[in-house]
Amino acid sequence: MQQWLSDHHAVSYLLILGFTIYIFNKVFRANNQKLPILKEVLVYILMAIGSFVLMILQVDKLPIVQCMGIAVLMMLMLRGRQLYDKWKNNRAGSGAVKEADSGK
Repeated sequence: MQQWLSDHHAVSYLLILGFTIYIFNKVFRANNQKLPILKEVLVYILMAIGSFVLMILQVDKLPIVQCMGIAVLMMLMLRGRQLYDKWKNNRAGSGAVKEADSGK
């Protein structure tokens, strides 16, 4: 897989850029607040330049795409766990309300 990604520069670049944008939006953006449009454009231009540098490292046989993929997978697992805990607490909370109503 590493050799294939090294041979296909466009695919590597798009994967790195996509992972970078996802990680930025989920980790570094505070409470989903939007920046002013010029700052937003500047941030994405800088991410595109940084992704190009990471693509060069990917071509030089460093596993950048694989590492970023694992980071995104771990973030998705954390989000799934948070949703499960929230669902479980809501379900337990509604059961406690039903018991309190039936005790009257």
